[in-house]
Amino acid sequence: MAAAASPVLLGLRDSEMRSSFEQPRDGAWAVNKIGGLPDSMPTVPAPQPCCGRCGAAMAHVVQVYCPLEGSPFHRLLHVFACIHSACVGQPCSWKVFRSQFLQRQEDCVQDAKLIQKEENNFAVKDWCEGAEDWGDNNESDLEPWINVAEDTEYHAQKLLREYGQREGVEVELLMAQSFILDNREKYEKAVIKNNDKIFYKFMKRISACREQILRYSWNGKPLFITCPADATEIPYCSNCGSSRVFEFQLMPTLVSLLKITHLDISVEFGTILIYTCEKSCWPANHQSPMEEFCVIQEDPDQMLFK
Repeated sequence: MAAAASPVLLGLRDSEMRSSFEQPRDGAWAVNKIGGLPDSMPTVPAPQPCCGRCGAAMAHVVQVYCPLEGSPFHRLLHVFACIHSACVGQPCSWKVFRSQFLQRQEDCVQDAKLIQKEENNFAVKDWCEGAEDWGDNNESDLEPWINVAEDTEYHAQKLLREYGQREGVEVELLMAQSFILDNREKYEKAVIKNNDKIFYKFMKRISACREQILRYSWNGKPLFITCPADATEIPYCSNCGSSRVFEFQLMPTLVSLLKITHLDISVEFGTILIYTCEKSCWPANHQSPMEEFCVIQEDPDQMLFK
């Protein structure tokens, strides 16, 4: 399996889809979504984890369908969180599970139809196609899709630098400050008091696309909001012993999205970093989700009040 990093893809909120609470949907496991019930793959049941701290059932946060290029496996990741206030921010209050199943030769015809139907969600390399709009519907029996777009930050920053040179102004600084003031004034206090260069870099980077709720780059580099986690703190795969690599992260915009009426999931975080087995190992005939590893980075402003 190639170890090359995938490009950075941004997950955005898309249109709503009918909930899976009453009837299962064929091929629903091939859809990226927020909340709702986790979908099961044909040979692997959906995970139903409990919080490692309080033992309560955890809320399903996101489902990400992410097969790896060159791999014969369908591949699905589920992220869960404990919503009890005493558990928020604790390492054991977030969990991620990886499910896979082998695509057999006789499934090719059916899979081809599914690819046509779910073409915007079916493969990592195709995520960025058709990612233009997302809806806003608050009906109780609906749950969002997640749509995907390429990270255009580099192109945007180039244009801004050219404009700044012409006008003699620091456009990037003004843009970051505008984002901070427009969305959360408390962030400005965090920057001033902590002089946090990592946080400033985080805010400047995401200002090119404020609506992003997820950043995906298998074997890529995460965008840290506070001091980076020590690489030695990322445990090896519990199944094969291989190193884990960064795969995707959840972004601050998701916090408010999860609190809307039809999801009602209350969590707080700066960013959640997801690390998975670099070999994406899956033993023959294995039929249960494998737990991977989460790193929780708090909102710097939260730490000011502790």
